[in-house]
Amino acid sequence: MSLCPCSSGKELTECCGRYLEGEPAPTSEALMRSRYSAYVLDQQDYLRRTWHPDTCPEHLGGTALKWIGLEVISTGHGLERDEEGVVEFIASFRDGSGGKKLYEVSRFVRFEGRWVYLDGQCRVTDIGRNDSCPCGSGKKFKKCCGRKAC
Repeated sequence: MSLCPCSSGKELTECCGRYLEGEPAPTSEALMRSRYSAYVLDQQDYLRRTWHPDTCPEHLGGTALKWIGLEVISTGHGLERDEEGVVEFIASFRDGSGGKKLYEVSRFVRFEGRWVYLDGQCRVTDIGRNDSCPCGSGKKFKKCCGRKAC
């Protein structure tokens, strides 16, 4: 068994795995977490299925990055009976130039009875070498996921 990439602390099969396998996510936060897991696991088909058709890009980016942590900051609406939801989060990753944090406020809507990602406002900032590692290890980034060998 492996832990879910979404940082829930649960097993993948008991968390986002069931949504990746086809079960509808019950809330916008559950969908956002499962989409993060899909980026980590390079499941582009899932990302497309859970993206509103009016806003889904032809080419997806981000699946080749080394994703290292997710922190949900807040949610607004997006519960089982809602039609719209908002999730604010930080998704941390490493690319060829170092560690980055993607801050996003995502909007979700119901489409054909299921939650889908509509769009989001985001910005990217650097992770400092001496910042705490976003993976949750308690180490500094430079001593953990910031190492080139990771």
